Amino acid sequence: QVQLVESGGGLVQAGGSVRLSCAASGRTFSYYDMAWFRRAPGLEREFVAAIAWNSRRFDYADSVKGRSTISRDNAKNTVYLQMNSLKPEDTAVYYCAADGPFNNMLSTNLHEYDYWGQGTQVTVSS
Repeated sequence: QVQLVESGGGLVQAGGSVRLSCAASGRTFSYYDMAWFRRAPGLEREFVAAIAWNSRRFDYADSVKGRSTISRDNAKNTVYLQMNSLKPEDTAVYYCAADGPFNNMLSTNLHEYDYWGQGTQVTVSS
């Protein structure tokens, strides 16, 4: 089992930035691909960003590409999502997820991810 706990959400003005953190415990964090998904009110959960277990592959949703960065610190068992130039449409609950171990492909499909956090709310005001 991998336990995931997100933090860093809150109320942010449009154009501002937020840094989300996801702390992992349980199995060896460095063996797992990590991803962020989000669910806006009334919508399905959607992919935001992912980073491979070895940090050699990354993927971003088009909606956040160029203004978001996913990173991981294996020594701290933590994955981060830095989001800049926030828009009201970024308002959502953000979830951290883990998939693995030692995947050959980095997935953007939420159904591939086995472990999930409880989510952290990000609200962007206009």
